[in-house]
Order: sequence, then structure tokens, then C-alpha cells
Amino acid sequence: MKNKSVIEEAEDIRLAVEMVSLGARMQMLEAETQLSRERLLKIYKEVRGMSPPKGMLPFSTDWFMAWQPNVHSSLFMAYFSYFKSRATLGNLDSILKAYNLYLDHIETEKMEPVLSITRAWTLVRFFDADLLHMAACTSCGGKYVAHAYDPTHEYVCGLCNMPSRAGKGKKKRPVARTTRKMVTA
Repeated sequence: MKNKSVIEEAEDIRLAVEMVSLGARMQMLEAETQLSRERLLKIYKEVRGMSPPKGMLPFSTDWFMAWQPNVHSSLFMAYFSYFKSRATLGNLDSILKAYNLYLDHIETEKMEPVLSITRAWTLVRFFDADLLHMAACTSCGGKYVAHAYDPTHEYVCGLCNMPSRAGKGKKKRPVARTTRKMVTA
């Protein structure tokens, strides 16, 4: 971190704060900023109020192939591709903007996000390493995340060929409503 300008350090701190507020793991922070681990730990604790989770990041492309993660990952990659191709943004800024847009879309649809910022970052890295690519669905024409070397000439997405157990997972518990008595004076 020696010979680093104050402006560059401030930009790294801003990026670290934004990534931590979105739930990024330490590995992502270390890879995307030039800040020391000790500095990143301080930022993490200040923003989240607790120590970062420990452990390795998942390293498997298979998680992105299950039907629900695939739909969410494909939505994120559509946003990411848009920002990457049409805006003059770097990789990290494109990831952050695409992830924020993904969260806005999920919130608008009143859904729970499936994709975390760290998984989104990992997804982009899998694309950069040519482990994953986008494949067009032969039924609806949409583009979805697929393994890079799988044949995709007859690819059908998880929305057109939904698994029989789709949507039958955990049911939301009804929210307990409290009633307040009106006090008249």
C-alpha cells in the first residue's frame, strides 16, 4: 500500500464499504481492493458490526445449474452484460451495479434473493475462466447460464421445463399481527 495516493485509497475504502454492505466475503474484498487485510477487517466490523464469516468460498459451477439459482444467475448476467458492453465501467463497478439492479428487481417482485454478491462475483469469474457461458433456450429464446462445454443446441431453460418440485420448498410463516387498543383520553 506504499506509494498509493490518498484518492486511490479513498476509492478502495468506498468500494470496500459498498461491497461489505452488500454482504461480500473477505476473499472478494482482498481480491478487488489494495487495502490490507487488517484495514478490511476494521471496515467489515464497522459496517456489519461483527467479524466476517470464515471459511472457503464455494468453487463449483454446479450450484448455478439448479433451476432457481440458474434463473437468478441468468438475470444477474443479463444486467452485468448490459453494463459491461454499454457503459464505460470496470469489471467490479459493473458487478456492483448489476447486483444492485438484481436486488431492485427481486424486491419489486417481492421475492427473496437467491444470489449473493459473492456468488455473483464468483459467477463472473467463472465466465472469465470460460467455465460457464450463456445458452439460448430453444423454447422461449431467453439466454441462461450453462456449462461452457455442454452441448446447447437443444437447450431448454428451467422456466420452460420446470422441475416438478419447483416452488414447493419452505413456506413462509404468517406474520403475527399485533392489535393495538386505542386509548381515549
